[in-house]
Amino acid sequence: MIRRDPRSVVRTALGILTILGAVGCGGASEGDAPTAPTNPTIPTTPTAPLPEADWVDTIDGEIPLVIIAPHGGDLAPAELPDRVCSGCITGNDLNTQALARTISDAFSGRIGKRPYLVINRLQRRKFDANRDVQEATAGYAPLAPMWTKFQGAIDSAKVRARRLHPRILVIDLHGHGHTIQRLELGYQLSASELRLTDASLAPYVAMSSVAELGRVAVSRDSAAALIRGPCSLGSHFAALGIPAVPSEPEPAPLAGQDYFNGGFNTVRHGSSNAGPSDAIQVESHYTGLRDTASNRAGFAEVFVTAALAFLRDHYGWVPA
Repeated sequence: MIRRDPRSVVRTALGILTILGAVGCGGASEGDAPTAPTNPTIPTTPTAPLPEADWVDTIDGEIPLVIIAPHGGDLAPAELPDRVCSGCITGNDLNTQALARTISDAFSGRIGKRPYLVINRLQRRKFDANRDVQEATAGYAPLAPMWTKFQGAIDSAKVRARRLHPRILVIDLHGHGHTIQRLELGYQLSASELRLTDASLAPYVAMSSVAELGRVAVSRDSAAALIRGPCSLGSHFAALGIPAVPSEPEPAPLAGQDYFNGGFNTVRHGSSNAGPSDAIQVESHYTGLRDTASNRAGFAEVFVTAALAFLRDHYGWVPA
C-alpha cells in the first residue's frame, strides 16, 4: 500500500544527512479490502439537504484529552453513494465507536471527568473520516460539508480543552486486523525510522505528530524516550499487560511486520507544525480488546490508567 507522507521532502534531506554523518492508512480493519458496486450511480446533487449534523456525535469533556473515532460508523444512508476511488478502503474498524464510548465512560467512572469525544457515525463505505476531503467523500461534493463538520468538531473540542489546559493530547482511535495481537501506536514515524538508534530517531521525532511535546514535555525525556522509553504511552500499556509497539519491550516493528504509523488525523491535529495539540493514533487489535462488551470494558480501564500516567508524566496533569 502506498502511504502518503507530507514530510517526504524533509525526510529525504534528513536521510542524506544521516548517510553523510551517521501513512499510514489509519484503521484498515478485518476484511477491509476495497469494495464497490459493479455499476455505481453517483448523483451530483442530493434530493434533500444532507443531515450531516446527525452524523457526528460529540461529548464534551474537562480533561486535556480529545478522543476521536473516525472508522466505527454505524449509519449507511441510502441517499449517499458508496465511495468508489482508487485504493479506497471501505471496511469499518469493528466496535471502535463502542470502544470510544466505553473509554469515555471509564474516565467518568474513575475520575468523575471525561475526555472530549468526537465520533463519526457514517460507515466507511460512505465516508472516510481519516482522509482529506476528496478521498473522504470520493469526490461526492454534497458530502463535503460532513468532512468540514467532523474536522470542525475536533477543532472545537481542542479549542474548548485549551481553555482549561495549556497543552492537549488527541487520540485517534482505530482497530487493525493484523496477525500480531498488539496495539500499534502511530506518531507519523515509519517502521524503518523506529528501527533506527535513539540518536538517529531524534530528528524524525522532531517532525512527528508529537514534535512539540518532545520540546516542552515536563518529563524532559529525550525524543526517543518519549516514543518508546519507560514512560512512553506504549510502555504504560505494556506494563498493564497489553503489548504495544513502539514501547520499551517492543521499540519498533520488525522488518516485514505490519504496522500503521498514523494517518490524516494525526497529521492535521498533531504538533509537527509546533501547535498546542499532540496526536497519537491508537490501533487496537480485535481479540480480547474490541470483540465483546466485557473485553471493551476491561481494555477501557487499562486505557484510562495508561493515558492518565502519560498525561501526568509529560503534560504535568493529574485529576484534581
